[in-house]
Amino acid sequence: MKQAVLQSGKGVETIAIRDVAVPQPGPGEALVRLHAATLNFRDVIMAKNLMPGLAKEPELVPLSCAAGAVETVGQGVARVKPGDRVTPLFAIGWLSGTQPTPTMLGGSIDGVARQYAVFPADSLVRNPDELGDLEAATLACAALTSWSALTAYRPTRPGEWVLAHGTGGVSIAALQFAKAMGANVVVTSSSDAKLARARSYGADLTINYRTTPDWAATIRSKIGGNRIANVVDTVGATQFDDNASLLTGDGQLSAIGMLGSEFSWTRQDAKVNLMPISVGNRDQHEAMLAFIVEHRIKPVVDVVYELDRIQDAYRTLQAGRFFGKVAISLL
Repeated sequence: MKQAVLQSGKGVETIAIRDVAVPQPGPGEALVRLHAATLNFRDVIMAKNLMPGLAKEPELVPLSCAAGAVETVGQGVARVKPGDRVTPLFAIGWLSGTQPTPTMLGGSIDGVARQYAVFPADSLVRNPDELGDLEAATLACAALTSWSALTAYRPTRPGEWVLAHGTGGVSIAALQFAKAMGANVVVTSSSDAKLARARSYGADLTINYRTTPDWAATIRSKIGGNRIANVVDTVGATQFDDNASLLTGDGQLSAIGMLGSEFSWTRQDAKVNLMPISVGNRDQHEAMLAFIVEHRIKPVVDVVYELDRIQDAYRTLQAGRFFGKVAISLL
């Protein structure tokens, strides 16, 4: 089989494709033929060592989000069977509760940029027929992070306002989920073309932060005051004050990303309900899948590369030349 290997922390240019033997499942495990994978900014973090100590050394099979089908199972496995369409959890072994496990795909353990992989059967979720493999491969990290931001601590209510920064996987999933929950959504971007696409997915207000530098004041004016119930913050601490200034009294600043600076959770303010978001567990993933099916949500995949071109996929991600998700075909 083919698999990608990254020299941890040494850059995207170190990624190579190797031919290796197909692994075999042991007791409690399942061998999955992976069909599709998607990238997250977290994968750039691992490649560039932006958060030292997270990536498996000295090398790593990258990527954390994938979908495929069970090939064979080991002794004692009843949760899945050959032929089941599945996705592995982002955090292997995190089945329920609030404390994530440290065994995160494409980070502390090898990820999914390969054609076959073995996983603990209890860390697999079945994908519904309503989703194709590319769509299901968007969910384990980005979409589940958005789902947790909107449901885990402060459930989103109809009529509320949600602010999502950017048009990557987390923000577009947040847009789709929040609209299905009956909320109003503000989306920011530096691209008018991407904002037009966001409006096609239901965004109620879009702001180009490059042409409108005082975007917070514009949002406040357009929606009638400080009415944001939840900020899906993928940018980081550089926008902390502006984000906090838009929140309702019980609003939540969901600290998720570091696209522009260090994470917002590095800021402490007793007046701000800041909630670090750490993806989610198996129970949450399955609840998200049920919601997606109920509301007929179609995850957004913008561009698909073959595994041999995984470096190009990383470059597309880094350059921001995408809307929603960048994917890898593993067929």
